[in-house]
Amino acid sequence: MNFYAVIIAGGVGKRFWPRSRKLTPKQLLNITAEKSMLRLTVDRLKLSTDISKIIIVTNADQKNGILSEIPELRPENILIEPSGKNTAPAIGLAAIYIEQQDPDAIMGVFPADHIIGDDALFNMYLEQGIHAASHEKALVTFGVVPTRPATGYGYIQFLDQKNKPALKVKTFAEKPDLKTARAFLSSGDFLWNSGMFVWSVKIILSAYGQYLTELYHSLKKIRLVINKDDYQNVLNREWATIRSISIDYGIMEKSNNVRVVKVDFPWNDVGSWDAVYEMSDKDENGNASRGDTIIIDGDKNLVFSDHQNVSIVGVSNLVVISTKDALLIIPRHDTERVKEVVDKLEKNGRKELL
Repeated sequence: MNFYAVIIAGGVGKRFWPRSRKLTPKQLLNITAEKSMLRLTVDRLKLSTDISKIIIVTNADQKNGILSEIPELRPENILIEPSGKNTAPAIGLAAIYIEQQDPDAIMGVFPADHIIGDDALFNMYLEQGIHAASHEKALVTFGVVPTRPATGYGYIQFLDQKNKPALKVKTFAEKPDLKTARAFLSSGDFLWNSGMFVWSVKIILSAYGQYLTELYHSLKKIRLVINKDDYQNVLNREWATIRSISIDYGIMEKSNNVRVVKVDFPWNDVGSWDAVYEMSDKDENGNASRGDTIIIDGDKNLVFSDHQNVSIVGVSNLVVISTKDALLIIPRHDTERVKEVVDKLEKNGRKELL
């Protein structure tokens, strides 16, 4: 089987501080389950391909943590970006690495930190995507049937084609306001943009050549030195010139050769502590907690402690996260602002907390 699965795992997870740190970002943590998000992602993909064809793109800081978490992964299947440049360069790096091994390969791209509630259903839809990528020579993405007018996700509008598993994409839409999200939902032809893709290596590299010409030329130079002594020098030199750009903006929104597989498995991109609260088991008062915690006369809180007792009394709708060296207390509806704390710590030179 020539299907390769690429996992994008370079994020630092600022929104999940204080648990998520530079060396232990959220994808390496068991935030939503007993296993880490990365472990869950790898196990899910092992149902469709061999571990030898699973590739992780990350940064140098996270390599050792990934090898510790996924010991069966070959070290050479961890691709290190010299710096974060968004998804298009990361995916391009994986594409040339796979092309060097199998020019006829099909590659899928998956975030390391998404939660999917049904692995069997996921792999059924993945097979549909692989078939479409192989037979229709298209760039295939996956759109989740929306269950609410979410404002935190991008959307994909499709053209309805009866009895086709991969539908032609009409347009991509940025994260909408609530009124627009409700209109998307009622129209019936919009899906959540999952950020997962599948395509042939040939087709995606051709798209880089057409839409991201400068990046494509850099990738070709890097491709020539894979497994050679000057690989790292060439990679560093070319990477310094590459502009940061997403695969959505750089290619998917510009191409007229995009299909979407409409999926309905339980899915969450787990973008904040509030999303963790929504996914967690709760008591009769709507509280979710892990570790040594006590909640009295309060409801709809998320409380976590990994080392000491944390007790809260008479408060509601809070996120309280306690680790060995930091404590976060924030209203649930404001959890997007956690990254402001990390930015402040960086500005103040508090490296020991990052």
